[in-house]
Amino acid sequence: MRPPARLRRIGCTARRAARVLALLAALGGRAGAVLAATLGIHVQTPDGHALAGAVVTVRPLDAPPRRPAPAHAVMDQVNRAFAPDLLVIPVGSTVAFPNSDSVSHQIYSFSAAKRFQLPLYRGKPYPPVQFDQSGVITLGCNIHDDMLAYLLVTDAPYFGRTDAQGAWSTDVPRGRYRVSVWHPRLRESEADLERELTVGDADRADLQLRLLKSLQPAPITDRPHSWDY
Repeated sequence: MRPPARLRRIGCTARRAARVLALLAALGGRAGAVLAATLGIHVQTPDGHALAGAVVTVRPLDAPPRRPAPAHAVMDQVNRAFAPDLLVIPVGSTVAFPNSDSVSHQIYSFSAAKRFQLPLYRGKPYPPVQFDQSGVITLGCNIHDDMLAYLLVTDAPYFGRTDAQGAWSTDVPRGRYRVSVWHPRLRESEADLERELTVGDADRADLQLRLLKSLQPAPITDRPHSWDY
């Protein structure tokens, strides 16, 4: 016996809705595949060796930049050294500077992006410091001249540091991008190392950046830093 006409109409409507949902799901999957690609950056010294620890920032050129959300980070002081000795953080982030040493430290920055000082202390007497302006900030200790660290504060939506092979990668939508590289020992300006590239239809796009000038000598030679080679 056939079901009543009203039930048949409901059944047809449900089947059509199911087909539409299946089509949307398929299109959504393909759209995601089209929009997402891996961008790989490879940084080398003039003689072709990998440059580890370089900071890479990536900004879109075809869309309004998406500012990354502020974060909270910690830069400790251990064995009379900053740990870690280089941080990359979004604009608006805060950084705590605990002193885990048995001796006192006095942290300071005279950099234009953030001038501040934490007078002589041990432990955690001070609240985190907020960094609301982009730029490179050099940190030192008034008591121990061999303590040196850097903060790079950025408004770029994609950023990171190269690994031991001089490589860093991230997933981005397809489009045009400006890539910048920074390292504490660069002789070249950041503008000299800017490149533009297009992430097209392939699943991956790679950019190789080779320095034109050798690295500057290490500013402090009696202790290792994460950017010294």
